[in-house]
Amino acid sequence: MTLAAPANGDVSLLRLQNIEKSFGSLKVLQGISVEVARGEVVAIIGGSGSGKSTLLRCVNLMERPSAGRIEFGNFVADFDGNRKTIIGEERLRQLRTQIGMVFQSYNLWPHKTVMENVMCAPMLVKGVSRRDAAGQAEQLLDRIGLAQRRNHYPFQLSGGQQQRVAIVRALAMQPKAMLFDEVTSALDPELVGEVLGLMAELANEGMTMLIVTHEIAFARDVSSRTLFFDRGVIAESGPSRDVLRNPQSERMRQFLSRVLHESY
Repeated sequence: MTLAAPANGDVSLLRLQNIEKSFGSLKVLQGISVEVARGEVVAIIGGSGSGKSTLLRCVNLMERPSAGRIEFGNFVADFDGNRKTIIGEERLRQLRTQIGMVFQSYNLWPHKTVMENVMCAPMLVKGVSRRDAAGQAEQLLDRIGLAQRRNHYPFQLSGGQQQRVAIVRALAMQPKAMLFDEVTSALDPELVGEVLGLMAELANEGMTMLIVTHEIAFARDVSSRTLFFDRGVIAESGPSRDVLRNPQSERMRQFLSRVLHESY
């Protein structure tokens, strides 16, 4: 399959080559090849079960690919379905500290305050002092307008507030890239905008991002490139403003018609 490469020709931060993933006899990803440049925002769209979320989980090795190659900065790992690829815990930790991930379920620790949720990972994983972690957490919470909620627990926040805390918790690790897995799908419609607004800010600041989303207007306006997944392959890709306004394949036209309730 042709490599889905950055349109601007910049040096890649992330390179996936011929990634495959199977669960038993079910092939979820089939030969996915993608390059993502530093600072690029890539939207990933497609129907349920098309492999979008599985790909994100393969990027930070929450799921191990059945085959293929992952390159992220200095990290390189090859996977062969005929043998188990051994990746040491230290290398795995280094990879995951550089790639933040936010899920549709907020995954905040319910027994910890907002402040503690943001401080915990830098202290435990990176050895940041409590004082420095607290200072960074204060700055991040102030940025999203939740500094006054620092001592609240997750159940005392709205869904949109919890998701914004989940995002800044990932940012507290100072990652080089961020993965977003349908982070607005569990939110009430009136809360979606505050989360998308924060993600748009990150894009404007040059954060490298892969975003699985059904928010087509957001993908069109914020991402530089869109990948359309269908049955485990990239069925169509290109600059977001082009492919989302003028899809070339019938399958993508059908998908957008269902999502947007418009004719293509």
